[in-house]
Amino acid sequence: MREVSIRDTMSGDRRVIDPTGQVGIYACGPTVYSRIHIGNARPFVVFSLLSRFLKSEGYDTRLAINVTDINDKIYTAAAERGIPSSELAEEMTRAYFEDTGRLGLGRPDAEPLATEMVKPIVELIETLVDDGHAYESGGDVYFSVRGFDGYGKLSHRSPDDMEQGEGDDAGSLKRDRLDFALWKTHKEGEDTFWESPWGRGRPGWHIECSAMAEAELGELPFAIHGGGSDLVFPHHENEIAQSEAARGKPLAKVWMHNGMIETDATKMSKSDGNIFQLSEAIDTYGAEAVVSYLVSGHYRQPLAFGEGPLEEAVARVDRLRNFLREHGTEGTPGDVAAAAVERFRDALADDFNTPRAMVEVFDLVRRANQEEVPGAGAALAEMLGLVGLESLAEDSSDGPPQEALDLLADRVRARADRDFEKADRLRDELMALGWDVRDGSEGATLISRPDR
Repeated sequence: MREVSIRDTMSGDRRVIDPTGQVGIYACGPTVYSRIHIGNARPFVVFSLLSRFLKSEGYDTRLAINVTDINDKIYTAAAERGIPSSELAEEMTRAYFEDTGRLGLGRPDAEPLATEMVKPIVELIETLVDDGHAYESGGDVYFSVRGFDGYGKLSHRSPDDMEQGEGDDAGSLKRDRLDFALWKTHKEGEDTFWESPWGRGRPGWHIECSAMAEAELGELPFAIHGGGSDLVFPHHENEIAQSEAARGKPLAKVWMHNGMIETDATKMSKSDGNIFQLSEAIDTYGAEAVVSYLVSGHYRQPLAFGEGPLEEAVARVDRLRNFLREHGTEGTPGDVAAAAVERFRDALADDFNTPRAMVEVFDLVRRANQEEVPGAGAALAEMLGLVGLESLAEDSSDGPPQEALDLLADRVRARADRDFEKADRLRDELMALGWDVRDGSEGATLISRPDR
């Protein structure tokens, strides 16, 4: 078992993960008001693979990634479509499971929905009210920020410089502008609500995650709390305040944040309209290329988005697939290949440095193409399995069946005839057979789906 360390956002220091007992990891998942974009996929990939690596090293890891299916944005988006908010949330939750499932990384150990956790959420709010850390006002319940010593320790900002971003409608109900909502009273036009000691309403976003994390991972503090760097404030800062105030203990030992996906140095976000859906990315480039792209940069750093980086990921994946088809995955790694695996694992143990780990992958490929390296394919298969690319090894000797090749030829002809409806239908038939179509500059090719 290796010593694994992660850079902690709160302290700025490396923290060694305690291998004793359960290593609980909680990562904030999406708010399901629309289909997720590739930026939402980055934390799913980072924390799924971190959990996979820790388990491979012998850690007793439990990963929970939640789904926020109670939120203002869901009400708004549902009203725009003219459907019930619960219907939209259920539709987009299914789409989220489908899209992330296509990445081939498996599922987290727990995927709690906010709608399934209202009872423990209400109980947590009651504890905060009873202890004087929260107060009711006009049917809302607010956390009293100035009553919590240490607010701002994660984001390293002064409370006086912070804005909760909850809108002007809540200002008159707060005792202090810094306070944030734990419970929101039912408003006209909101078609779903829950009963509580303060009347009908719904929980606030921040308290949902505190309650879900505790419900899934047990006694505080758990090992790692993760999510995108855009969540440091206010979301994670508020989680810390309410959980510590209620339990008298830290929420997590380590805070781990991934950088944003950026285009033209602008954070990708659904609200800004700068969107590239995960499903579209997988359809265009293949699941393996999307995963390869997402692990190409260090998780803490921003990741440039665009056609160029994704085409580069396609080229990397093709190179690895071709190597494995030529060399196979049989045998036992010899000294050279085994040493590459050890360096690869050392890189992942050192603040989950996936780009440094991938250097070992391609160094081994380069060396094995120049000279005989016993067990290079087997070593490569082990390494690729730890970064979510095991399907490259699994289908290395298994090309498309003739039925799929015939459908691909029909689709090429349909596109040439500009019969895009038929082309889309044929693509769906190929997906049902377990093959994604990648349309590139050199024509269409078939990529094995990881969920085949």
